[in-house]
Amino acid sequence: MGLKEIVLTKSIYVFHVSSGSCNNCDIEIIAALTPRFDLERFGVVLVGSIKHADAMLCTGSSNRLAIPRVKALYEQMPKPGFVIAYGSCGASRGLFKDSYNTCAPLDEIIPVDAYIPGCPPKPEATIAALAKLIARVRAKKAVK
Repeated sequence: MGLKEIVLTKSIYVFHVSSGSCNNCDIEIIAALTPRFDLERFGVVLVGSIKHADAMLCTGSSNRLAIPRVKALYEQMPKPGFVIAYGSCGASRGLFKDSYNTCAPLDEIIPVDAYIPGCPPKPEATIAALAKLIARVRAKKAVK
């Protein structure tokens, strides 16, 4: 068990990637960080660099220009890193499914560990998904 896994069981540093979203998901992420829902009580902190992140929170349906950038960010994330597909567009391209500009859902571009469904997802769904991800990391740690 490495230092990264020990730290990750206490807190999770999240880097937000908007890969072509309509900004509704972005607004709900900010709402989840406000004092009413307070994601930080679980140790969830948004960071400004992917190189400091434990998880990557991806919003929007990845368009042709965003796919190489999302892949590059995923490669720069320290391992073990986790990817969260946020919203209907992040999980399945949502209403942009038949668009000419979106090639594939996020899980066909990079491996996804958690999905937060909704258009946009409520802050309660964000809290529930991140709590499950933290529990999953703790269970993974207990197995090793």
